[in-house]
Amino acid sequence: MLPRHPHRQDVRRGVAHLRRGGVIAYPTEGVWGLGCDPRQRRALRRILALKGRPQHKGVLLVAGRTAETRHYWSAQGIDPALLAQLWPGTTLVLPAAPTAPFWIRGRHESVAVRISTHPAIVVLSRVFGGAIVSTSANPAGYQPARDLRTLYRYFGRSLWVLPARLGGQRRPSRMVDARSGHVLRE
Repeated sequence: MLPRHPHRQDVRRGVAHLRRGGVIAYPTEGVWGLGCDPRQRRALRRILALKGRPQHKGVLLVAGRTAETRHYWSAQGIDPALLAQLWPGTTLVLPAAPTAPFWIRGRHESVAVRISTHPAIVVLSRVFGGAIVSTSANPAGYQPARDLRTLYRYFGRSLWVLPARLGGQRRPSRMVDARSGHVLRE
């Protein structure tokens, strides 16, 4: 059985892998995720190739603290009360900062960001020192992996895996446009 919280040495290994441009699999609130350093385009290309996902869709970023995401989005036109109300937990679509790489945004002028309370994500982003890419661990058209057997069936054992338990959530996070307050995904 996987531990609820990842071991320190596993987190350090995962962060070293991210910094070298690697792709990792890690637990989220409800499914296994694939992640990389959002500043490394080659790493994101590997994730997109693994998933069979086009770059124009963009990917979301996840972190344990808002400060770890601020490099990627602009607060202009965003109600701070909305952020306080919806974070952590909800994925917010925010105006992209000029520093947000186009390979993260896709064809959008915005970036999707989630602040998480999942222990693996909180410690991983803290030790890494910033947000990481977060996309469900599944090839396009398949259900996201909810266990290691499915993760390995999809991608083999070539991925570095942060061993820790999934959270208890059964659905993807709610997604809200932070400018309009419009719910994009319930």
